[in-house]
Amino acid sequence: MANKSEKKVIVTQTRSSIGRSDKQKATLDGLGLRGIGQSREHALSPQVAGMIQKIDFLVKVEEVK
Repeated sequence: MANKSEKKVIVTQTRSSIGRSDKQKATLDGLGLRGIGQSREHALSPQVAGMIQKIDFLVKVEEVK
């Protein structure tokens, strides 16, 4: 169960997945992003942080206050 003090982030896709590797496309899909401009809110777990780090040039990350 999610911890109340757990940080949350909003991840927004800013660049296209066309021409990207299958791993990068799978990472976008794993984050729930399927198109430019689409956003999802995630709890900032080590797994999500690693996914964001792998595709940081395709997404924008904002902390939820």
